Amino acid sequence: MGNALGCIPNEEYKSGIGSRSKRSSRSQRKMSAEENLLQRQALAMAIQQRHLSQTFDGSISRRIGSTSSRKQTPSSSFRKQIPIVTDNLETKKIVLIHGEGFGAWCWYKVIPTLEEAGLHPVALNLTGSGTDNTDINQIMTMEDYAKPLIDYLHNLPDDEKVILVGHSCGGASVSYALEHCARRVAKAVFISATMIIDGQRPFDVFADELASAEVFMQESQMLLYANGKDQPPTGLVFDKEQLKGMYFNQSPSKDVALAAVSMRPIPLAPIMEKLSLTAENYGTVHRYFIQTLDDRMLSADMQEKLVRENPPHRVFNIKGSDHCPFFSKPQSLVKILLEILQLT
Repeated sequence: MGNALGCIPNEEYKSGIGSRSKRSSRSQRKMSAEENLLQRQALAMAIQQRHLSQTFDGSISRRIGSTSSRKQTPSSSFRKQIPIVTDNLETKKIVLIHGEGFGAWCWYKVIPTLEEAGLHPVALNLTGSGTDNTDINQIMTMEDYAKPLIDYLHNLPDDEKVILVGHSCGGASVSYALEHCARRVAKAVFISATMIIDGQRPFDVFADELASAEVFMQESQMLLYANGKDQPPTGLVFDKEQLKGMYFNQSPSKDVALAAVSMRPIPLAPIMEKLSLTAENYGTVHRYFIQTLDDRMLSADMQEKLVRENPPHRVFNIKGSDHCPFFSKPQSLVKILLEILQLT
């Protein structure tokens, strides 16, 4: 009479179970080892970045490119295809502004390629971000948060302009800069960013995705209360799985690992502040919006709503990009930036 399984002798069945169990165990150990290796590599990169200055000048960005994995940087064939920009541009200086939780480090794939095209990229850390050690719980206004950007623009020579590029909530800092330093800005580029209108909060852009600001403040489990639960929340933090699902669904695993050890909590007050934007200042600069079409943080529909409500000069899109094209589609991002640079 056969056993309960009908065809596999009991000892063979046990042996098969044991073999599968061993294979599964080996597979799990391999996955764990690979993940640990990624984390160690990312941590090494993050530690190195702690020794860098607040802005990435040309020499520093080249060091970043040389010390990170060569597979992460744009391919040699792509670099050969990049046209060298001409000398008759209004400006060759591009100022890169990171989004919430990120820092200047997130542009490490983009900077070397822009340099090879003959441009002068600069990536800044906003207050409490990247290598800026300001306590995020003490950042109470957009003026506080965007101070490194405003200081940088104020310190430019009188005859010099820049192109501002903002990612995600960095778009609010770019908008703030347009209102206060419009004469210093030739163009503004918003990458899946908070391209807000007058009287709007940066958070409002995400309201349809996350709930209204009022509900979010009452119910969210991601809020930090540095001054106690009886006081307003001071910061916002995502866990590793939330970040991976919302921000990095198309990004390479090494970049996800880098972000996991490098991203910092987000100061809450600046993104809850209503900004005043006027036609006389903000409205004088040409704006360009880059849509990311596989974005789970700011959906394609929400990005369409942004450009309908606050039409930019022109809209571009990147297929297959998650919320962070500087990781998932850096080549496509650079091509668009070069195109925008040469538009009149």
